[in-house]
Amino acid sequence: MLKERIVITGVGLTSPLGNDLATFRSNLLEGKSGVTTFPVRNMGEQPAGVCDFDQTKYQKRKEVRVGTRAGGIGIYCAHEALKNSGLSLDKLDPSKIGVYLGITEHGNVETETEVCQLFDHYDEEVKYWSHHHNPRTVANNPAGEITVNLGLTGPHYTVGAACAAGNAGIIQGVQMLTLGECDVALAGGVSESIRAYGIFAGFKSQGALASNPNPQKASRPFDKGRNGIVVSEGGCIYVLERLKDAMDRGAEIFAEILGYRINSDGTDYVLPNPQRQEECIRQAIDRAELDPSMIDLVSSHATSTPQGDEQECKAIRNVFGGNSTTLINNTKSFIGHSMGAAGALELAGNLPSFSDNTAHATINIDDIDPSCVLDGLVINEPKEKKGGIKIILNNSFGMLGINSVLILKKF
Repeated sequence: MLKERIVITGVGLTSPLGNDLATFRSNLLEGKSGVTTFPVRNMGEQPAGVCDFDQTKYQKRKEVRVGTRAGGIGIYCAHEALKNSGLSLDKLDPSKIGVYLGITEHGNVETETEVCQLFDHYDEEVKYWSHHHNPRTVANNPAGEITVNLGLTGPHYTVGAACAAGNAGIIQGVQMLTLGECDVALAGGVSESIRAYGIFAGFKSQGALASNPNPQKASRPFDKGRNGIVVSEGGCIYVLERLKDAMDRGAEIFAEILGYRINSDGTDYVLPNPQRQEECIRQAIDRAELDPSMIDLVSSHATSTPQGDEQECKAIRNVFGGNSTTLINNTKSFIGHSMGAAGALELAGNLPSFSDNTAHATINIDDIDPSCVLDGLVINEPKEKKGGIKIILNNSFGMLGINSVLILKKF
């Protein structure tokens, strides 16, 4: 068990299904897809998850131009999370607020833009290269942009953890609170991936980019007809506090973090290892001093790739067996894969389950792949759980075999 009890007291997000938790959750329960199309350089219109939020709500137009899309997403989510938590910055010590953001990659968008502009308009004359390029592309950028915008002086950094990064950012926040390095942690993940055509091209070259005449049907985890990832952008940042501090100020508590685990496959660049994923899940459950039968809801990572979904199903099946009382769902079927934000954003979509005791569905399963059959999988319609939902396990896995699992408890 964690030596210090850490709780979530605020949530700020932007997603292809809305810019606040209530809207996001409502659309999930209604079965709405947030996938549309997005114009990708050299590739035309592609299925994608696109966020529509007011980036000038917390930034001046000049700041938006100077900064990055990922930084803008982070700034929006951080402000919304703080507002949601009831915390007021003018009453806090800025040196005791830490920012820990998970990212899949960063800087590709801005670098591609600069290179293309040089080729297309300036005959490769480097004097036209933006002097904003370096601060835009340093690895700590999205977290750093938040501290500059909010005037925070505590620690900040990004956690590069591929598509396990959303969970990893939260875990880092938990660890830093436990160590006493901060009193409030802004933790989660962000992604601007749809702005980088290299990501689309890379997945296409790999044979892992989704295609479908209807973009809303393109992301279809566990379905026999799945053919790849729908690239999405988004972000989700949580306000994390020690339980005592949250209770002292009478904060609303969304959930308590019970346990976590990060491990590595150590086997392949892209193909997941179900044995290592299984170990990660089991070790997180053990750390939380739980039994698999006590997990009410598993938020699966499945990205809609043929092999990836099958491998995760093996891991889930081995841990939970025929325990149909544990419900399993997937949020990527609604919004696609938001990369560095995925773990944090998908967790947010399930947090309200603690209140309504309902698991949102996995949509777009028309013909389930026999290798992906799971007892408890919630298909196409939400399902209310008898006895309630008290514990959620959140899977988030990434390239180069990084696996992360986070376990939360209803408070």
